[in-house]
Amino acid sequence: MRWLRYGALGIIALVVVTAAVLGWGVGDYFAAGPLAKAKVVVVPKGSSVEQIAETLGQAGVIAHPWAFAAAVHVTGTADRLKAGEYEFAAAISPRAIVGLLLSGRVVRHKLTVVEGLTSAEVVALVDAAPALAGSITIPPPEGSVLPQTYFYIYGEQRNELVARMTHAMDAIVAKTWAGRAPGLPLANAQQMVTLASIIERETARADERARVAGVYIDRLRINMPLQADPTVIYGLTDAGRKPLGRALGHDDLLVDTPYNTYKFKGLPPTPICNPGAAALEAAVHPDLRGELYFVADGDGGHRFAKTLAQQDKNIAELRARTQAKTSGAAQ
Repeated sequence: MRWLRYGALGIIALVVVTAAVLGWGVGDYFAAGPLAKAKVVVVPKGSSVEQIAETLGQAGVIAHPWAFAAAVHVTGTADRLKAGEYEFAAAISPRAIVGLLLSGRVVRHKLTVVEGLTSAEVVALVDAAPALAGSITIPPPEGSVLPQTYFYIYGEQRNELVARMTHAMDAIVAKTWAGRAPGLPLANAQQMVTLASIIERETARADERARVAGVYIDRLRINMPLQADPTVIYGLTDAGRKPLGRALGHDDLLVDTPYNTYKFKGLPPTPICNPGAAALEAAVHPDLRGELYFVADGDGGHRFAKTLAQQDKNIAELRARTQAKTSGAAQ
């Protein structure tokens, strides 16, 4: 009978140890974790529960990977954990980690395309963006990307993000063109985008866009050369891929490129940048005042004129003001 007594004692000891381990495991599952501050960790696709636990353990998110894996299996959530890039809060508990991995609330990155970037500049921006995968196989045509902020997640393909950018532009171009003012000297939506791209590069002031558009619309109507400096620069810089590095000179206006709107009448063959929604709107709702000229005023705006004589006067006054400022600064 002694062996029965020892056997009973062994069973009791096993039960006690098992209960203690379970109690510790439950406590560890709900307890604060070892992270001192928030940390972003990537849980790779196809990872098993044990591999996820190992990844989190190596990142210092959990203290006991084996206990975490066991808890996931016990709770029946092993096949529902989602891969991705997660931000784990400081001292996050294993229970909260499981909840996060079940939710799929992954980190969202953002990339802002500002108005007026060329497509070459947009491609460089996307290429340099962290967390994206793959490469851009077909660069977007000039003027085909909508400037705005885009959100993406870890592992999204660069081609997919660019496709979202171009689809967004397609939608706003179609909407803006459909709501255009009547009688514009624009044959199609692509010409609207081209004009908007010139407006975008001519002024950054919201109160001037429609007025600049009015100048170019009136020039198109009377078959007058647009004489837009930004188009000349675009033609001289390999579609914006290299900087001009100097001020535009008189000789530049003689260079024979299809973007030289001093030499060739009408719109250039393509947009010269990616215009924003406001520039598109200005292109189809111009502020028509009979003005055919404008010149930068040195303060971020422009002076407008209806006649060449008035334009020459504005230029002379602005030069005199600049010279006066220079002379005053030198004294």
